[in-house]
Amino acid sequence: MTEKSIQDMWPEIATHCWGCGKNNAHGLQLKSYWKGNIAVATFEPKEYHLAFPGVMNGGIIATIIDCHATGTANAAAHQEAISDEHFMYVTGSLTVKYLHPTPLFRPVSLRAWVKENEGRRIRVECELYSGDLKCAIGEVVAIRVDQRLFLT
Repeated sequence: MTEKSIQDMWPEIATHCWGCGKNNAHGLQLKSYWKGNIAVATFEPKEYHLAFPGVMNGGIIATIIDCHATGTANAAAHQEAISDEHFMYVTGSLTVKYLHPTPLFRPVSLRAWVKENEGRRIRVECELYSGDLKCAIGEVVAIRVDQRLFLT
């Protein structure tokens, strides 16, 4: 039996995101997993995710940091929830600092953890690595919303 990703446990409405939605055939399909109190993910960039030859695009980096951190906030909130009610946390703010160019032709790994949980607002920190090189760090403030806002 394989471990379910954080994103695979979301309700249908939350599965269309370009960065991490399993139901977006053209998206990045990022999958995050709990390892203790840290969420981890691996992403394998494709040739068309480039900024410059051999270097990954900063917008792709920001997207996977955003999706991984928001997924971490959602999973952490549901672990602490008293009921089975499903709620969603979405990005309230995203800050990314690019520390080194990220090589395009090798997998990147992400590590995220909850830094602060105030109930309706969860702050998550995320690091992106290429091998042992920390290439970017991010912070997401995720805000709890009523998922009915997204029904069309």
